[in-house]
Amino acid sequence: MAEITAGMVKELREKTDAPMMECKKALTEAAGDMAKAEEILRVKLGNKASKAAARVAAEGVVSIHISADGKTGSILEINSETDFVAKNEDFLKLAADAARLVAENNPADVAALSALPLGEGTVESTRSALVGKIGENMSLRRFVRVAAQGKLQSYIHGGAKVGVLIDLVGGDEQLAKDLAMHIAASKPKSLDASGVSAELLDTERRIAIEKARESGKPEAMLEKIAEGTVQKYLKDVTLLGQVFVKAEDGKQTIEQLLKAKGASVASFTLYVVGEGIEKKVTDFAAEVAEQQAAAAAAAAR
Repeated sequence: MAEITAGMVKELREKTDAPMMECKKALTEAAGDMAKAEEILRVKLGNKASKAAARVAAEGVVSIHISADGKTGSILEINSETDFVAKNEDFLKLAADAARLVAENNPADVAALSALPLGEGTVESTRSALVGKIGENMSLRRFVRVAAQGKLQSYIHGGAKVGVLIDLVGGDEQLAKDLAMHIAASKPKSLDASGVSAELLDTERRIAIEKARESGKPEAMLEKIAEGTVQKYLKDVTLLGQVFVKAEDGKQTIEQLLKAKGASVASFTLYVVGEGIEKKVTDFAAEVAEQQAAAAAAAAR
């Protein structure tokens, strides 16, 4: 049996916010498999055991550039160490310039973007100079360039912490704005079910079966219960399946709204600053105590 260390328990607790003993039990049951242990906790504790998104702490901004004709655009995330730097004018200019260059030049990746000319040098030399000037690291993390099938619309929220770029075919500008705001608020994972990975659906299905089994449901009903859970999950995480946030009846889905307007969404990109990045949390009191202990030990020598 795999050894369950204190570090493993701590890591699982930080991922899930579940009690320490529950984390240790889950890791033991999963033979040390972190992903399986997280799944076990979700079965036992529900969605309370999945807090990773709420703990994201990386700073930075999302920057969006759209051409004058609305046919070409880009969305880009650039990160900094602190929110203070994320509000710096030079940092924001770098973000805007980088987004524009993505739209205009269609670089293959961050390395290609970094090599593009900017000012008297390149994007990379501009970034490096800014790091030297401010004294804080910053990095171009990711971007998407879109050649629209329809017309592009964007929405930036929360001090540029959330950004949406949407390609709407048909409809009008107000519909595009409403949809972009809806995406920022409801955070769909994909346009429709085809964009949700089979692995993710299998996980939801397994969790539903185990929860139903633990609640005493007959074995013959488990698959049906699981399928119902998966379908509900798809409605929650796909744009077309979600209920429109401005629906007057509280029932109209995005798919129904688009049909009524004779429009369709070709694609959308949602960026949330720092999503998926873990920022090291420092225990200041423990750090001070450690420094004092080290100083005392040095003095004793």
